[in-house]
Amino acid sequence: MSNSLNKVQIIGNLTAEPEVRETPNGQKVATFSVATNRKWKDASGMLQEEVEYHNCVAWRGLADIAEQYMHKGKKVYIEGYLKTRSWDDTAGVKRYKTEIVSDNIILLGAPGEGNGNSYAPAMEDRAPSAPTESKRAKPKPEEEISIDDIPF
Repeated sequence: MSNSLNKVQIIGNLTAEPEVRETPNGQKVATFSVATNRKWKDASGMLQEEVEYHNCVAWRGLADIAEQYMHKGKKVYIEGYLKTRSWDDTAGVKRYKTEIVSDNIILLGAPGEGNGNSYAPAMEDRAPSAPTESKRAKPKPEEEISIDDIPF
């Protein structure tokens, strides 16, 4: 038996408005690009930064979410798998495109913002697996936390 894993998780910003279409059989599909940044110090101590652009696709219910709530500059979490498709262009040249097929999308910015920590689930055909920000246990401002309350 062969074991394999094709899983992708990225957090980045949308580079443009999602493009939403319907297939001939009526399924909605959204395509969009997400930019991620990587920073590091090189051997001389200079800060370096690299931007990577990821092509993403979302189907059915997730395409609806992309159409309604995802906008250029918005910070998003995308979870899915890599898929490479091929086609022949008008000149007969074989072309390839690798995309992240989204299984889960979480909008990370507050409504109307590009950044933030609010949670808006967009799980396709199932309930969200992570709690919303408002449902997470938070200590009250006047409540003191004892060292004995910390589980580690």
